[in-house]
Amino acid sequence: MNNKKLKIAFFGSSLVSAYWNGAATYYRGIVRALHAREHQVTFYEPDAYQRQEHRDMPDPDWAKVVVYPATEEAVFKVLEQATEADLVVKASGVGVFDELLEAEVLKLQTPERMVVFWDVDAPATLDRVQHNPQDAFLPLIPQYDLILTYGGGDPVVQAYKALGARQCVPIYNALDTATHFPVEPNPRFACDLAFLGNRLPDREARVEQFFLDVAAQLPQNKFIIGGSGWGDKPMSPNINYIGHVYTQDHNAFNCTPKAVLNISRESMARYGFSPATRVFEAAGAAACIITDYWEGIDFFFQPDMEILVARDGEEVAQLMAELTEEKAKAIGQAAYKKVLAAHTYDHRADQLEKLLYTKIAKRAEELV
Repeated sequence: MNNKKLKIAFFGSSLVSAYWNGAATYYRGIVRALHAREHQVTFYEPDAYQRQEHRDMPDPDWAKVVVYPATEEAVFKVLEQATEADLVVKASGVGVFDELLEAEVLKLQTPERMVVFWDVDAPATLDRVQHNPQDAFLPLIPQYDLILTYGGGDPVVQAYKALGARQCVPIYNALDTATHFPVEPNPRFACDLAFLGNRLPDREARVEQFFLDVAAQLPQNKFIIGGSGWGDKPMSPNINYIGHVYTQDHNAFNCTPKAVLNISRESMARYGFSPATRVFEAAGAAACIITDYWEGIDFFFQPDMEILVARDGEEVAQLMAELTEEKAKAIGQAAYKKVLAAHTYDHRADQLEKLLYTKIAKRAEELV
């Protein structure tokens, strides 16, 4: 099995729909890059949350997508299919029967088949289990061959190790160059500052502070907010709420405004080292990004040169007051160069492949 091409069974929320599914572009980037390295991925996703009705892509040719009914019976059927894989991945936040899947995938472990838990929201998972000693996931953590995370750096690695994880490695999100790139501006998204993100309890207060309050302070500027759930939120008249923005519009959404704003969820900001996928997508479109502050930003982009950083709403307003079109373009171009050089999904797939092959070789030695 050493260095052979892997058959991977991947249980996640959705590959084909980004509707109420922020991890979609992360999955797509990773899976497409694995396919380019000739690994075969079957992505199992439940028919839930109207995601299939709001697909933003057909089944891709770089993965097999299996959509199963949101029933317990269907879960056991797809688990049976996964026995054909060399590697089984259970992602966090599938959305239905997560507890069941987390326990049952471990029964697929054999000396030849690794089972990995891939946490696409490690801060939320860790907060949950640390506050509930009865959480069903806690005793399972040490049983997984490997815990992968979407980010979080050393704080997340150490937290998982303290809970008994054998190994925890962050695979940071990145730029999918096949889907995110500079395009012509679209007048629909013309404004001074744009923000894209679904309304979530863990983010709402920060959106108020970093975006809504700033817009109220700067009535002469134009603002756009995209994403699901903001329809009944009070906003100043200079904000245009445009609802869910489909993936095919993300490039224009990022390219057109003078600047785009990244606002981390509270738990992501607290742990640090968790850049949102949208940071890389915006950089891939050569956008000028203003981000809220979190530990580890300079691990990815150089502040003031490749990204602008604000610690509160006042600093966002100050940055906007000083930002010229020329400066915004220069920062966007610098971010674009950096992301192509160091932060594409090809870079992440290379890291993941080396990690998996090392684990597989070690297991083979232990079996001899």
